[in-house]
Amino acid sequence: MSSTVEPLLPAVAPRPRLDARIDAWRSRIVAVPATSWVAPLLVTLLAGILRFWNVGHPHAIVFDETYYVKDAWSQWNLGYAATWPDEADQRFAAGETDIYTREPSFAVHPPLGKYLIGAGMALFGPTSSFGWRFAVALAGTLTVLVLYLIAWQLTRSVAFSTVAGGLLAIDGLAIVMSRVAILDILLTFFVLLSVWFALLDRRRHLDRLARAMLRRDAAGRVPWWGAVLWWRPWLFAAGIAGGAACGVKWSGAWVLAALGLYAVVSDALARRRLGVFFWPADAVRQGAVSFVLLVPGAVLVYLSSWIGWLTTDGGYGRHAVDGTPAQGFWSWVPLPLQNLWHYHESIYTATAEITSSHPYASPAWQWPLLLRPTSMYVGNTADGTDGCASARGCIEILYSMPNPLLWWLGVIAVLWLAVHGARTRDWRAGIVLVGVAATYVPWLFYPSRTIFQFYTVLTLPFMVLALTFALRALWGSGRVETPRRIAGRRGVLGILALIVALSVFWYPLWAAISVPWEFYWLHNWLRGWV
Repeated sequence: MSSTVEPLLPAVAPRPRLDARIDAWRSRIVAVPATSWVAPLLVTLLAGILRFWNVGHPHAIVFDETYYVKDAWSQWNLGYAATWPDEADQRFAAGETDIYTREPSFAVHPPLGKYLIGAGMALFGPTSSFGWRFAVALAGTLTVLVLYLIAWQLTRSVAFSTVAGGLLAIDGLAIVMSRVAILDILLTFFVLLSVWFALLDRRRHLDRLARAMLRRDAAGRVPWWGAVLWWRPWLFAAGIAGGAACGVKWSGAWVLAALGLYAVVSDALARRRLGVFFWPADAVRQGAVSFVLLVPGAVLVYLSSWIGWLTTDGGYGRHAVDGTPAQGFWSWVPLPLQNLWHYHESIYTATAEITSSHPYASPAWQWPLLLRPTSMYVGNTADGTDGCASARGCIEILYSMPNPLLWWLGVIAVLWLAVHGARTRDWRAGIVLVGVAATYVPWLFYPSRTIFQFYTVLTLPFMVLALTFALRALWGSGRVETPRRIAGRRGVLGILALIVALSVFWYPLWAAISVPWEFYWLHNWLRGWV
């Protein structure tokens, strides 16, 4: 009889030592250059100037400010959004800021964004249109800085990060949404903050995972299972920022879910590369930990945004189910939270059924084509008075129009990045495409709902990143100056120069600067514009 014993499991192929892999990962963690603070400072300063300059003009409630400015002020004082009398917009702008009633208003968005707008009003006074828009202008400025930091995490390139931040700083959609007191730029800020935190977590987590595997390898232990890591503060921070995004608008939940999936998938692939034998099951174990770190904090932050509604009695639906509380398993839930759940059901039903016509409505399938941007405000001067140099009169307009060249190139760059990322398996392409998908694709499932092109301000930063990656590829690398590389670099410089020139051309229509009608008509490139 043979003494050979058959193994219970097939032999595992010898693994390369982990030292080389860890050295490769650590080589990517480069110390920040001492002078690198200058570039983000200048980009953020430029963004602040373009957003804060004359942000109080016009001194009028424009577009959807009719909901958010007044709701913000009543919520700041009462703890919940209240109704206002007829012609309240004009009276509020004229200084009658205390004419809100005690009757609740049916607000279809969570309270956090309105608290931030209300904080600016409390700081500078409710009669100040600068105060109405202070929070959004600040959030829009900081959004540019956070995009720079995201680009830095992706590439460790000051030039790349400066181009990405600079393009967002001078884009018209980002500028206008930072000059109008509505919620979308606040949502964008918190979403980008959560993405930045997720990238910080990814770099730190993968390094710690590799070091844990190295210790096991040095001890001669068979890597059937990898380490389960609980200390991931940046992932927890991503959940906090994601919860704040949801507290501004529910669409932040799509990004939070996408980041959670990205964290699980990237961890699973890392375990596979490190040679963990049971890497799928191992990734599930770590995924459960990631869920605990990411989601409960987000939920807590979201619920905290409703603290005014929960601790007062006057909010809409505050006592809707007090007489008929839930029975059975859900009977343990406090009545205020049952009422809040009922309110959320009402919000979802109401928003999903918004199908009223609007002259600036644009379904999501149109957004990549840029067919119908949204005009937020129009003011006319009938003749050549008031300093207007044109006999035909002048016009002031706040037009949430992205830089058209940047936008269309960004759409093309997203498609290119999808192909490039699939061919190279570059994780950086993955996070950008996840951002695009999470902020755009859900809207395609509401083809009949009344929605607007300016919602794409949430997608815009990821399009800018995709375009910057494309420009970087066109620029090339290496020191040998070939004719192809020279042509590519000239092309990049030419594209950037054209984008800057178009931003200068369009900026008067992004800042409600009075311009002659002749200049205004030069911007009517397509039938659906302005």
